[in-house]
Amino acid sequence: MTTWTDRTADRPISLTAPSGIDRAAHHRLDEAWLAAAWSHPTTRVFVVSGGQVLIDETADRTTELVMTPSFEAPLTEAHRYFLGTDDDGVSYFALQKDALPGRIDQSARAAGLREAGLLLSPRDAGLMVHAVALENWQRLHRFCSRCGERTVIAAAGHIRRCPACGAEHYPRTDPAVIMAVTDDEDRILLGRQVHWPEGRFSTLAGFVEPGESIEQSVRREVFEEAGVTVGEVDYVASQPWPFPSSLMLGFMARATSSEINVDGEEIHEARWFSREDLRTAFESGEVLPPFGISIAARLIELWYGKPLPRPGAVAA
Repeated sequence: MTTWTDRTADRPISLTAPSGIDRAAHHRLDEAWLAAAWSHPTTRVFVVSGGQVLIDETADRTTELVMTPSFEAPLTEAHRYFLGTDDDGVSYFALQKDALPGRIDQSARAAGLREAGLLLSPRDAGLMVHAVALENWQRLHRFCSRCGERTVIAAAGHIRRCPACGAEHYPRTDPAVIMAVTDDEDRILLGRQVHWPEGRFSTLAGFVEPGESIEQSVRREVFEEAGVTVGEVDYVASQPWPFPSSLMLGFMARATSSEINVDGEEIHEARWFSREDLRTAFESGEVLPPFGISIAARLIELWYGKPLPRPGAVAA
């Protein structure tokens, strides 16, 4: 299957470009290896707190994660997460703390993944998305779902074990579908969620339910949210989305009906757009495009045929 990423190698979907990091999962239970890696002078460490990290602009105007050697890192034993190694044998760890450390030079700043994901190199973005996903899971799953006992961290941050009943709990990833729906006139269906600002439209999306295939989920979500029935469903690409723990599965879907009936609970408004409609609406500012790191913009671009126009742009 040819994917959106394959067709647009010069514009990869955010957070999906090869990072050059081997997660080296076989080392996570090897305490001796982890201790040696932690104490190695080439090892690099960064702090994650509340989904944020410190980023800094370098002399050549690129943005990178603020990382330090392990011997300069804040003290923590329990919340030390091994993220992997690179081709040069450098090991990377993230430390979960209640607050980000201060910086003497004051040049670094805190940033979340929605901002930093667009600025960082594939290596740093890959390390950050891994760390943020682990931190979110660790914060939300401190107690055993089987017996209620407080769990302890194991496998360098990738397992929580229950000392009472022996259960092991692993990082959770919730599959979610996101789809660009088109009709027989090759118009695209975009919706505005109830809590979004006026004019903000994007593709429809929703979570996969138990006992449901992803294709069934696409059809159900589109019908529930917009009252439109869907037939053909084609997979495009996926994107990690740790807000807090999703994996977005992107699709192109073909509608078999065109009448819109929004649910009013998740979707406040939905509209069919031709390419000319969408261009005019974007350029006038009537519709705000889903720029940012979300796969939604790439799905719309796949249908649109080129990068989306920005508000105030002049048509070529």
